Amino acid sequence: MLVLDAIDAGYDAVRVLRGLTLSVAPGEVLCVMGRNGAGKSTMLKAITGQVTVTVTAGRITLDGTRIDGLPAHEVPRHGIGYVPQGRRLFGDLTVAENLEVGLMARRRGARVRDAVLDLFPRLRERMGQVSRTLSGGEQQMLAIARALCLEPKVLLLDEPTEGLQPSMIALIRDTVVALKATGVATVLVEQRVDAALSVGDRIAFVAGGRVAETVAAKGLAPDAAVFAAHVGV
Repeated sequence: MLVLDAIDAGYDAVRVLRGLTLSVAPGEVLCVMGRNGAGKSTMLKAITGQVTVTVTAGRITLDGTRIDGLPAHEVPRHGIGYVPQGRRLFGDLTVAENLEVGLMARRRGARVRDAVLDLFPRLRERMGQVSRTLSGGEQQMLAIARALCLEPKVLLLDEPTEGLQPSMIALIRDTVVALKATGVATVLVEQRVDAALSVGDRIAFVAGGRVAETVAAKGLAPDAAVFAAHVGV
């Protein structure tokens, strides 16, 4: 289980997270929602040890082991896969080479690569293609596939459906649902209410750098008052 316990974090003297507390269990999808500037992406960067974010209070643990304070390159070795907003692929490398970077992080091999490609068969057809020449949806597939090459315990997704056509959004949704059955815990930062409700087990609403409310996704309607309160303009 990934646990964030009373996290304060920010950029130099600017504090963004203020006592943020949440957890996600194996096989669970936790959707994190909130208005722009609420601290959602900063939270993911704090988990992954990004050098621009400093955690000044609280603790982050994965299966009881503290990971806050680790160098960024050590965090994936503990089983944290991260797909940042904007994908951040190695644009001049091929699909196969991007996947290899993911495999190297935890020294995984062909078995894991083939299992990941079974989730994204379109990538199997493009292994020799330079990644910057892929479509936006294909690049998002590759970003997720690269993270899955870690065989992660926890997958962090920062607005993966942004700017994608409906068929690609459906593919990402189906992938997240399939991962639940394998025991992967997923933290999904998402602005689309329909996307969050289609895959989420719980929804944590972030406001002012802290979790304001956490609710079960089951039974919620897209027009529920809780979305207007925490996500609406």
